[in-house]
Amino acid sequence: MVAEEARWPQTLATHLQAAGRTQPPLTTPRRITGVPLTYRIRRVAAALAAVALAASVAACANDPVSEQYLAGENTGYIAGQFQVQEIPADERGDSVEWAGVTGHGDELSSDDTAGHVTVVNFWYAECPPCIVEAPDLEQVWQTHKDDGVKFVGVNIYDQPESAISFAKDNGITYPSIMDVETGSVKLAFAAESPLQSTPITLVLDRDGRVAARIIGKLEGASILDTLVSDVLEESA
Repeated sequence: MVAEEARWPQTLATHLQAAGRTQPPLTTPRRITGVPLTYRIRRVAAALAAVALAASVAACANDPVSEQYLAGENTGYIAGQFQVQEIPADERGDSVEWAGVTGHGDELSSDDTAGHVTVVNFWYAECPPCIVEAPDLEQVWQTHKDDGVKFVGVNIYDQPESAISFAKDNGITYPSIMDVETGSVKLAFAAESPLQSTPITLVLDRDGRVAARIIGKLEGASILDTLVSDVLEESA
């Protein structure tokens, strides 16, 4: 298996060392309590059950890349064990400040999403589970964008042309930052959430703090929808 960080110009560990910071371990995440699906467990568990039922009657059978991923092939990425973690408001870390440039050359930063619930998805174009989960991410984005929710992709490997092509092919309409050259956005989040696997999806509260995270491929739009809805219900 090819280590994801080996594809970076510098490793995440090097970035962290240069900044005098350390990345919290995946097995004992900082400021996270309990185990996956323990906070508001009934709502998220219900979403998981619905996904399992849907998966039993439908699959990405017409998508060769999806078939390869589901068959365990094309493993040139670090696959994380699927986990869903919600963080109570009084146990969340600091607000994350980040900035970058999108594939279309537009500047985008935490200043642009301040005061909004924000979903941040780490991905790259040749990551099979990233391809599989793309329609679910777009679905949740379309459901909640009128609620003021922001979506931001963080592409950790590709050049703009590849990222733009991916968005076009998979119907993605929210922006993605190109983070391959500096790794600055991934570094900004690394102190608050382990990022060893790809994909990872984070839900930020209105203060820019990590309120929930999905490690591994999103197992259905309903899971992310529930997480986003939970954070939206918090006091503004």
